[in-house]
Amino acid sequence: MIESDKKYVIGIDFGTDSCRALIVNVYNGDEVAVGVSFYSRWKEGLYCDVRNNQYRQHPLDYIESMEEAIHAALSDLAGEEIASICGLCFDTTGSTPALVDCDGIPLALNPAFVEDPDAMFILWKDHTAVHEAKQINTLIKERHLDYLIYEGGTYSSEWVWSKVLHVLQTNPKVGDAAYSWVEHCDWMTGLVVGNTVPEKMYRSRCAAGHKAMWHEQWSLPSEKFLSELHPKLGAMLPHLYTKTYTSDTKAGVLTAEWADKLGLPEGIAVAVGAIDAHMGAVGASITPGVLVRIIGTSTCDILVADKKEIEDRCIEGICGQVDGSVIPGLVGFEAGQSAFGDIYAWFKEVLAWGLKSVPDGEMKQKILDGMLVELTREAEAIEPTHRSIVALDWLNGRRTPDADQNVTGAIAGLTLGSHAPEIFRALVEATAFGSRCIVEYMKEQGLRIDSVHAIGGISKKAPFVMQTLADVLNMPIRVVRSEQTCALGAAMFAAVAAGIYTDVSEAIQYMGTDIESEYRPEEKRHIVYENLYKKYLELAKLSENIKSIHD
Repeated sequence: MIESDKKYVIGIDFGTDSCRALIVNVYNGDEVAVGVSFYSRWKEGLYCDVRNNQYRQHPLDYIESMEEAIHAALSDLAGEEIASICGLCFDTTGSTPALVDCDGIPLALNPAFVEDPDAMFILWKDHTAVHEAKQINTLIKERHLDYLIYEGGTYSSEWVWSKVLHVLQTNPKVGDAAYSWVEHCDWMTGLVVGNTVPEKMYRSRCAAGHKAMWHEQWSLPSEKFLSELHPKLGAMLPHLYTKTYTSDTKAGVLTAEWADKLGLPEGIAVAVGAIDAHMGAVGASITPGVLVRIIGTSTCDILVADKKEIEDRCIEGICGQVDGSVIPGLVGFEAGQSAFGDIYAWFKEVLAWGLKSVPDGEMKQKILDGMLVELTREAEAIEPTHRSIVALDWLNGRRTPDADQNVTGAIAGLTLGSHAPEIFRALVEATAFGSRCIVEYMKEQGLRIDSVHAIGGISKKAPFVMQTLADVLNMPIRVVRSEQTCALGAAMFAAVAAGIYTDVSEAIQYMGTDIESEYRPEEKRHIVYENLYKKYLELAKLSENIKSIHD
């Protein structure tokens, strides 16, 4: 291939902590450059209140990090290569909505609300709207409405309507100024193509179907229903949308303004965005029967199936089933755990409490950096037995099965002889047991799971965790090679929007990554885990009973 025949696309991945821009060769999938930028305000801990489960991100963090990440990636390319870039696509966390004005501008960009967390993007893991989620679920049940039949049967505090309702009920000043709301993935796309007007903006099928109760049978929930929750919520409905778009759709082209800011060619194609985990599943070459697990601070489990295979079944307890949310033409399913790696980080912070009075310095940082390494080394050497400590992975609530952010974690079987590595091993096993619970729940309802592909930081950096997961699931876990799988999936959709490929399946064929490693279950250990998993389920029931007492 001669140099002039090369074409590139950019996948832009907004994670919880940072933005990544990945430049990919459309003809062979080579990842030629990557740029990473961490959100400066988020890094400082601004606008968050961990004790109250409040996690907010300023839109300026997104804009600034996007510019920095793209420029960093472009710095590795020659001028003719930059000129050969023909498309881009965004993936973001979700549901991560923000209230906006009539021009689709997040209220935090208005000087009157620049420091108000409620005017910012409400991050996916923000759980301030637990009460509002309960209101939504109760009203749907009382009115015998169908809005949740494709959402797994329960609406979550992690999703958009709960979050918007919470702001309207607790912050009237911001609520009065709000004209509509927008998901992060839709706003980034609208921003760079010059189309942020709420009524005209292209809205992601993925975000709308899994998080906003959108379905082609009824579009969004009715004005009557929304107004019963809050009059302002009903008033927003005309300023939202009825139609949604899959990510193989071209949402527009890069404006001259943003081409200049980003250093990209003007007029390149911009695809409709989607939620990061769903794009990651595409980057991992998902097909029917392959469960893709995105394993990081939390997990997201993505599965696709042919419509004929599903027929008219509604899968309960998950985070939705949406036609075209992952692969256009197939039904996409989402599940996951509200905490995974966050649990390990929490335990490290607990153990590090005694260091709080130690001055910051090289020695203190060395201890903190080595803590999980040592815990892992010693925990890995402990063989599980039927008398092992058993823990519950609900430290940040439960996403699946049956979303409930009020449930809490637990540890059982502690004695005066228990030590930190044993407890850490139990926490790792708890995250694996939670994963198994999801897999079994999906299988019991007829979803086919033949193999598991893993992506995300933990899949790359934590062999002990991955082996434990394989042992508990009693299934091989195949780790995908790409370091930026979510951005790679976005890049594939960018290639379709740019007209390089007719559909994303063809893009996967030419741009897909391969498997770099595989974890196979150890039979002897799995037998022990069969017994411990039963205890995990018993502990889960006990924890739910305790929750009901507190309620």
